[in-house]
Amino acid sequence: MSASAAIRHGTSLALPPKLFTVSPVAPTLVDRNVISADGAGPPRRTKIWEFHGNLHCSIIGTCLSTGELRQVLKKLGIASPDSTDHELHAAAVGLAGRHDKAAKLLHKALDERHRLPINQFVKATTEDAVRALWREAVRRGEIPGAYWATLTHPATTQALVKDAFGEVHMLSHLVGAANRADIRRLCELEAENTELRARLDRQQLAFRDAVVTREARIRELQDSVARLGTVEPAAAGDDSAVLRHLIADLERRLAAETRRGAALNDKLAAATAALAEQRVACTRAERDAADLRCELDSISDRFAPADDDTAPATVVEQWLHGTTVLHVGGRPNQVAHLRAAAERAGATLLHHDGGIENHLHLLGGLTSQADIVVFPVDCISHHAAQMVKQLCRQAGKRFVPLRSAGASSLLAALRRPDLAAAPDAAD
Repeated sequence: MSASAAIRHGTSLALPPKLFTVSPVAPTLVDRNVISADGAGPPRRTKIWEFHGNLHCSIIGTCLSTGELRQVLKKLGIASPDSTDHELHAAAVGLAGRHDKAAKLLHKALDERHRLPINQFVKATTEDAVRALWREAVRRGEIPGAYWATLTHPATTQALVKDAFGEVHMLSHLVGAANRADIRRLCELEAENTELRARLDRQQLAFRDAVVTREARIRELQDSVARLGTVEPAAAGDDSAVLRHLIADLERRLAAETRRGAALNDKLAAATAALAEQRVACTRAERDAADLRCELDSISDRFAPADDDTAPATVVEQWLHGTTVLHVGGRPNQVAHLRAAAERAGATLLHHDGGIENHLHLLGGLTSQADIVVFPVDCISHHAAQMVKQLCRQAGKRFVPLRSAGASSLLAALRRPDLAAAPDAAD
């Protein structure tokens, strides 16, 4: 699962299942004929369906944005308005390996999106030249276009494909290392959003007052012009020139006030739109903060010393006692920490790595032994996640997608009151 799609989870789109064993790096990553059919033509660029399935996830997640991917899938009639980014990513990964219209549309979208780097890589005619361009792009941080241009270049070899895939794969792990900085940044964003909201409210109130004042001034000028227009010629006498000058001056002032009012209306509309955007961002930040606080509270409750060892267990703790939890996916070096965290919560943890070393056929037996199945959406293959959901539905088991592979997400999920309240709460 790519870093760009790891923040979302949910049920996948209706695609036929494809059973295979996921390995970290396949022995053959590209399967194409380097020479044209007549044996005399020049080498050609690799098509997306000629890559091994292990590469499709990184290509789709790295080289296409969610908006671009949604447009491609809309053309195929797959993307519905309520489809999540994770569902669209999973669907595109499944379609990329087929030599059909869908795969051709994906390939065309990638070529159009990264036309400039592809043209830059055309100058390279050897593997060393392509590798030098790739390393220069990585140094500049221009990864998506260079990744697609490198993988599809005619001079790219299996070794260069593995090197490029390895660099992109390791870059995805940096997302987890930035979690603490993200939490601090989230707090800063909450404070900033609060300040911006107050500032926009003040500006909106000031603009409203200015508009009211402007409209009152326009009405006064209009009344003055109307009164001057009704003056009798005899009464005006020799003062007609003065009156005409006064009327012209009032009309100029009226036009200036009208223009100023229109400008204030434009500023008010812009401020209202900005306020709406900030409110959406604030709502999103508050939702993320609530999830993080839930995880932090779970850790604090679990590791804080109890004031009274004889205090009765909560409903959640009573439900966790004796519960068997199956954890699918994650990182091998975290299994011991996850098992210890589950035991402190009163549960027993079973683990399956999602098909890296353990065969996926073992999932059926482990699922039957578990009371609840969890899996981190940022560290599990698409196929393993789909298989877990299918087995849980068939066996009537509960499954919970975790936000991340850390112990905090596991503890937060196990302490959800709805899991203890109703068997189907997690589904």
